[in-house]
Amino acid sequence: MTQQSTWLEQARDAERRGDVEAEAAILRAAIQADRANIAAILAMAELQRSLQDDRAAGTFYRLALGTAAQMGNVPTSLHPGLQRAEQFIVASERAFADHLLGQLRGAGIDARTAAPRVAEALRLLAGEQQVYLQQPNMFYFPGLAQRPVFDRAMFDWVPAIEAATDAIRAELLALTDIASDRFGPYVTAAPNRPPPNNPLLDKPDWGAAWLWKDGKVADGMDLLCPATLAALECAPQPVIPGRAPLALFSRLTPGTHIQPHHGMLNTRLICHLPLVVPDGCGLRVGPETLGWTEGELLIFDDSFEHEAWNRGTSDRTVLLFEIWRPDIDADEREQLTRIFSAIDSYSE
Repeated sequence: MTQQSTWLEQARDAERRGDVEAEAAILRAAIQADRANIAAILAMAELQRSLQDDRAAGTFYRLALGTAAQMGNVPTSLHPGLQRAEQFIVASERAFADHLLGQLRGAGIDARTAAPRVAEALRLLAGEQQVYLQQPNMFYFPGLAQRPVFDRAMFDWVPAIEAATDAIRAELLALTDIASDRFGPYVTAAPNRPPPNNPLLDKPDWGAAWLWKDGKVADGMDLLCPATLAALECAPQPVIPGRAPLALFSRLTPGTHIQPHHGMLNTRLICHLPLVVPDGCGLRVGPETLGWTEGELLIFDDSFEHEAWNRGTSDRTVLLFEIWRPDIDADEREQLTRIFSAIDSYSE
């Protein structure tokens, strides 16, 4: 008789006798002897469920699911038990959320009317929203607020740029007519580097007409787009030789979807001035799904997971540029500029 059949028969015998304490002791011993004993973990979950201790049952069901995920190849005989575990977890989380929100409504607290941070905490607690954090893929600066989207009213330079929207749009339309070759694929491969694993690589679906690139005004753009460049002078753009400022007209053709991804840095914010926005376009930054309104700046931290799409029938174009985060002071900006310059100088 194998070790598993021994504990299993003993547990079944205790169950037939109605000896709950003995059954629980046998299952605990089996789990302690083998932490990967999914069958025993599921049996313990079922026992706790029969005792109407749903919180305890949930902990064992989660343990079984986590163990199965680590194991990889799980015997097919365990699949029904694991499916039951998944169903139980979903139902119990919904029941918990309903209980919690019901209790809070009775106390006069509602996620729809609570203060924004309280409302977000309630959505997280109820499982209605997942946690999103800054995850830049190149450089992380600690201690910054975990805020995916910034209110444009926070920035005193915003009205000046928004006031130039008509002039900027006119230059964009003229550029499209007389210098359409200025638009090229946004996602390209660098020489002597592996190409990025991006479905939009070398495709015009996500197009870019650069105004500032690699810290310099793109060739001829001072003549083609003088009003746009003048407006950008109002913003606190980073100035880093070979790297910044960075600004472009960013175009998405109909049907284009920029897949979820993270930006390189959390020391900057990305600004979109919407110029041509058909219906069916959107942007998600962390948990927040946003739309563009022509002439109103949208400012966000692209080190949060974000994605964008154009489900409309015509092109969507925004003026895209970056600024320093407002919670990085002047001394830190100077030191960060030196750090980025040192990074860029490596292997030159």
